[in-house]
Amino acid sequence: MATSPTLTDRTQHALGETLSGRRHGIRSLLPLMGPAVVASVAYVDPGNYVANIQAGARYGYALLWVVVVANLIAMFFQAQAARLGIVTGRNLAELSRDRFSTPVTMAMWLLTEAAAMATDLAEFIGGAVGLSLLLHVGLLVGMSTMGVLTLLLLNMQKRGFRPLEIVIAGLVAAISISYLGELLIAPADWGAVLYHSVVPSIPDPAAITLCIGLVGATVMPHAIYLHSSLTQNRVVLHNDTERARMVRFSNREVVFALTIAGLVNMAMVVMAACFHGNHAEIDSLEGAYHTLTPLLGRAAALIFLISLLASGLSSSLVATMAGQVVMQGFVGFRIPIWIRRLVTMLPSFIVIALGANVTSALLWSQVVLSFVLPLPMITLLMISRDRRVMGRFRMNGRTLVMASIMVAFVSILNVTLLLQTAGLLPA
Repeated sequence: MATSPTLTDRTQHALGETLSGRRHGIRSLLPLMGPAVVASVAYVDPGNYVANIQAGARYGYALLWVVVVANLIAMFFQAQAARLGIVTGRNLAELSRDRFSTPVTMAMWLLTEAAAMATDLAEFIGGAVGLSLLLHVGLLVGMSTMGVLTLLLLNMQKRGFRPLEIVIAGLVAAISISYLGELLIAPADWGAVLYHSVVPSIPDPAAITLCIGLVGATVMPHAIYLHSSLTQNRVVLHNDTERARMVRFSNREVVFALTIAGLVNMAMVVMAACFHGNHAEIDSLEGAYHTLTPLLGRAAALIFLISLLASGLSSSLVATMAGQVVMQGFVGFRIPIWIRRLVTMLPSFIVIALGANVTSALLWSQVVLSFVLPLPMITLLMISRDRRVMGRFRMNGRTLVMASIMVAFVSILNVTLLLQTAGLLPA
């Protein structure tokens, strides 16, 4: 007896009909939505919450321009990563292993794994903070619950890519709707918001660390690797015409998904700017929650917790998926998903057990991400420029120049922080 097609099977069939031109309108777009939405979770994770709250509480709207620039950089590199997977049918980690020597590949893998652990530290602890405050339980209980929930949801991968995509999309929608509600509650000077979104300023040398944290929290190394994997085998492409059509669809999805993520990040800063001045000391997740109730009401505080929990849960799922892609791509083997989840959770439990400051740990995890970020960015540019790999889809010279400026921007911020740490610049 024939088995009924799964949700993933039906999605792949719909994708084929869209690419062949037999499906039109909104019905043609829905099956294409997925990879960029999943990747966008990396841009609204708890690390973003910490960096954005600190930016708004300390400097008001002044660092909004960093969020805008970081989001534009993210759009570009996520689109290029998706393009790579569509055109080659392989992901960035696999292509890196083919291109570089074994020692270089191993070094890239270890650095990327370090970034993955830094990512998971922010996502896992941030979600656990939201859960512990929401349910009034201890942080370790919240972390353990988060771990169980993540493992249960990851098991959905056994049914194909579509069910988990829908769950993640639902969590992203919850985060977005939550911050729309926060903006309706929080008072904002929209003229100042617009001005600081487009006019760069760095109020003092200490803001450099926050700028790097904002970039690290927004442009995520593991999301670049994951996005190239999510698009590589989504549907069978028979010729360059279908590949070009899929790339166009992918670019639109990236713009849509990351515009939503960017607006959520800006909304976080705008909400945190309510703490600026008399409440400038509020720069932690717990502090933000406890201050929101008297400042904006219990509804605002509850919405904040719900969005934080959705953020931590969805980003933990995505980080674990990315870790599997990175390990299989660079070194060619996989481990059971539950073992990987336990290993990446371990640093978070150690940080809490040692009594470390949660907010500082989360912010510095984002700085670590920013230092690792140039690695996948430069690798992606090198491979995307190679005609032997990309054929007629290779990156042109003008686009390469623009991308190089983006890499330089991230690298200059990193070097500035190193000089500050060495005492060669004021900190």
